[in-house]
Amino acid sequence: MPGLKIDDISMRFDLPNGGHVQALQNVSLDIAEGELMSVLGPSGCGKTTLLNIVAGFLAPTEGKIILGDHQVTGPSAERGMVFQQGALFEWMSVRENVAFGPRMKGTAKQDAGKVDHLLDVVGLQDFKEKAVYELSGGMQQRVALARCLANDPDVILMDEPLGALDALTREKMQGLVLKLWKETGKTIILITHSVEEALLLGERLLIMAPRPGRIHKEYRLPFAEIGVNADLREVKKSEGYDQKREEILSMIWEMEEEIMGRTEDA
Repeated sequence: MPGLKIDDISMRFDLPNGGHVQALQNVSLDIAEGELMSVLGPSGCGKTTLLNIVAGFLAPTEGKIILGDHQVTGPSAERGMVFQQGALFEWMSVRENVAFGPRMKGTAKQDAGKVDHLLDVVGLQDFKEKAVYELSGGMQQRVALARCLANDPDVILMDEPLGALDALTREKMQGLVLKLWKETGKTIILITHSVEEALLLGERLLIMAPRPGRIHKEYRLPFAEIGVNADLREVKKSEGYDQKREEILSMIWEMEEEIMGRTEDA
């Protein structure tokens, strides 16, 4: 699987009144094959905008995205997206949702075994004939993960995929993300508003700052690797976890205070 290069990306949104918003400015980043990266920052720092540019949903004002040896110019099956809400086909069964990508590519028969394997991996083999509207939120996100993996993307992009789940389900899904990362070797970029989730699911963690959106600080962390084979509640007791959590919380808090100050001055 190829590496991903974010090369001097800037994004400006023009406003109807003739003004503009500089959502991102000069963001550069190299992401290695098989890397699990979480991205954290206050509202308005451009996290989702950056992810949408990598996905090919938005064209940057300046700069480019390089995946392997070619430039990203639009959406492609080599980059799979998992949204906060699963964006599933409610009229289809669980299995039909997961098999949708292979069916569109004309490989449904060849990939039938892979689809069943993925349903087993995400714990949905016993629910494969259920309609997705019959499932809980956590189970629907499992379907979304399996559907993404069925397309065998090089890079998995996750935009707040666990944000709408209750605490217990979210913890279980965090464990599943780590399991899938380790078993598939996929490159994963995960956007989150949760400091704890960013620490647990990022062997590499980026802090972004507004405005304009830019990379403020980067961490290399051991907690994702530990969490592959350990209870995530125990991982939170690891040496250095609390210190990093408080450091990042303070950083984000200061950014939020700065944003509020700008708003009040305006």
